[in-house]
Amino acid sequence: MIDYNKVYSREHPDVFIKVMDGHFVTPNSHINHYFDMTTTKSRRSEARDVARALAKDYVSSQIVDTIICLEGTDVIGAYLADELTDAGIMSMNQHRTIYVAEPEYDAYGQIIFRDNMQIMIREKYVLVLLASTTTGKTVKRAINSIKYYGGVIAGVSAIFSAANKIGQYEIHHLFSKSDIPDFVSHSADDCPMCKQGMRITAMCNGFGYSEMP
Repeated sequence: MIDYNKVYSREHPDVFIKVMDGHFVTPNSHINHYFDMTTTKSRRSEARDVARALAKDYVSSQIVDTIICLEGTDVIGAYLADELTDAGIMSMNQHRTIYVAEPEYDAYGQIIFRDNMQIMIREKYVLVLLASTTTGKTVKRAINSIKYYGGVIAGVSAIFSAANKIGQYEIHHLFSKSDIPDFVSHSADDCPMCKQGMRITAMCNGFGYSEMP
């Protein structure tokens, strides 16, 4: 088990992430810190606190029909739907409620929505929710897919984001590089840690990590 430190949100003291130091390989980059959000995404109290904090970035005049949950954030997404509804966020769905759904990925890693799922996307205002974004590639894939299926981006929310904006979209986040100032992300073919011969600590993605022997 890799040691970790807890980093607490400055604005929301009940919210924290577990930060692991090392050399981590993700599908999109090599990073020097991995954010373990296992309990954040699955423990009721932590997921609810995160959802409550994320909801504060949205105002009652906004419309959210669907929350698309990436990287296992569906528990947070369900609580976020409740928080947005309680805050007066409108929904144009027939039943005046917010859909909460996980996407499917094809063999090339592209996000797809089957025919029965497209009712949640086409002509709907869609909020993209994910655990973390470092390079922005996952967010871009999600946005492009939602637009392809006829959806409108209502917002993008992440627990950690290395950037404040990706393209034209602001990333609503609880943690940023200002909270972990030495965080760095490198492409696989230009990684200083690899060049220095630093062993890989773990292979990881939005769902978890696997330590290397």
